[in-house]
Amino acid sequence: MWKYSDKVMDHYRNPRNVGKIDDADVIGEAGSLTCGDSLKLYLKIKDGVVTDAKFQTFGCGSAVASSSILTEMVIGKPIEEVRKITNADIAKELDGLPPEKMHCSVMGHEALEDALKKYYDEEIEFDVSDNKTSRVVCTCFNVTEDVIKEAIEVNGLTTLEDITNYTKAGGACGRCKGDIQKLIDKYAKKNEPKLSPAQLILKINKVIENVIAPELQKDGGDIELVDISENKVYVKLQGRCSSCKNSVLTLKSFVETTLRDKVSNDIEVIQV
Repeated sequence: MWKYSDKVMDHYRNPRNVGKIDDADVIGEAGSLTCGDSLKLYLKIKDGVVTDAKFQTFGCGSAVASSSILTEMVIGKPIEEVRKITNADIAKELDGLPPEKMHCSVMGHEALEDALKKYYDEEIEFDVSDNKTSRVVCTCFNVTEDVIKEAIEVNGLTTLEDITNYTKAGGACGRCKGDIQKLIDKYAKKNEPKLSPAQLILKINKVIENVIAPELQKDGGDIELVDISENKVYVKLQGRCSSCKNSVLTLKSFVETTLRDKVSNDIEVIQV
């Protein structure tokens, strides 16, 4: 059974700001009844500040709690500050959600994002929409590529299970799992922490010594790390590798590929 924080239980049992605002300036919507959860978020905005917020949610206790805490997070805040709220902020404000219920915080963020897009369109200050329709990846829950991409980048997701927990995508028929994995491969690597120059040198040297050199030595060859300049790695092939007619192929197909796989996709290997 999932463990909920006291704050989640409080907002579920005593939700704040439930209902609708008849003269709301904007209404944000997310989810759908066919997918099991839906949310309408009503906002009153005056002089660039959210003066009131209410919600109507159909869903589980975590969905109610996420919607309730969201209204408290936005009331009295300038729009520019509200725009910075992420689903991770909603979950954090609730003192955490079970992994299987993180999609509820995502739904809250989607409704807020939808409301703000409508607000800025009306204000004509700038248009936050690029007018492009994102491809639907999961047809069972109508989850688009943009939603999955944002979930990966904001929350650092790396597995199919993570994506399902946060967005529901892949949680029904499963036919979209291959497409979801491709999106993970495409976007998750951007969340890798950037290494300091010293860390980069140490990691490159370790991979060369422990992975690359032993393989080359099996055929009578070897490799020496000469220098590192940003993402350019200068090496010298030794032994039988230095005179091999396939040395360029070894350099690119083995040495560079291995370093890109284990250190950074930006690495370029240069022979000196």
